This record gives sequence, C-alpha cells and structure tokens, in this order.
Amino acid sequence: MIESKLKLMTVEGSGRQFVAETKSGHTVIMDDAQGHTGPKPIELALLALGGCTAFDVIGILRKMRQHVTSYEIEVRAEQRQEPPNYFTRVEIKHRLGGTIDPESVRRAIELSETKYCSVGAMISKTARIESTFEIIPQPVLLEAGR
Repeated sequence: MIESKLKLMTVEGSGRQFVAETKSGHTVIMDDAQGHTGPKPIELALLALGGCTAFDVIGILRKMRQHVTSYEIEVRAEQRQEPPNYFTRVEIKHRLGGTIDPESVRRAIELSETKYCSVGAMISKTARIESTFEIIPQPVLLEAGR
C-alpha cells in the first residue's frame, strides 16, 4: 500500500499551501496559483506521468544495451474547461542523446504505455496520450594524433 500525509501550512486566511510527506520520508510543498510556493497538485500529476514513463523507458533501453548519454522529457496537457479539470489530451516528447536504435526507443515507449506505467494507465482513462521521440546523435570523437 502507498501512503502519504498532507499538512496545511497556511492555517490563517485563504492560503492553501500544504506540505506533503511520503511514507518513505520525502516531502514536497504544494500550493495554488495565488500562494505560488510550490507546484499545484495537477502539475504534480503531470510530472508523475513524465517520471513514470521516463523510469520505464530508460530502464528498458539500458536492458536493451542502448548507449544513452542524455534523456529529457517534455510533457504538456490540455484540461477540461469545467470542473473537474482533468486531462483530456497529453503530449509526451522524449528527447534522447547517444547511439540509440530508433526501434528500441519506440518499443520502450510502447511497453511503458501498455504494460508498465501505472500513472499513464490512470491518466489514460480521461486523456488521449500521444508520445513522440527524437534521437540526437552524438558527435564522433576522433582519436588524438589523427
């Protein structure tokens, strides 16, 4: 079972800053746009999706013995206009550097989306998730003296 607790830090007034603590002892501050001291909960949900698929993809690529020298993900989401403002469409852009087979990246993303990423499985109940990737080739270094 996963557990966490949240504690309201702005007791007076209309502030909504919370400190969230996971059972493993990690903390994060959450706030709204007015308080602006931490991410909003919906932003954390989008980050969780990015992190979940990133963990899967890099793990799978390493098992495939792909030489990844850099990896970043950009995530964007459209939300429903009326409350609840859940995600309706999410774009995930994987940008990888190294000597990497494109088919391996495609397969790793597919496995994350269809088998491993629990956050994606939840978000896909309301949103269409669209993933793309780009491989940035690494320059070949010439040996000294040539």
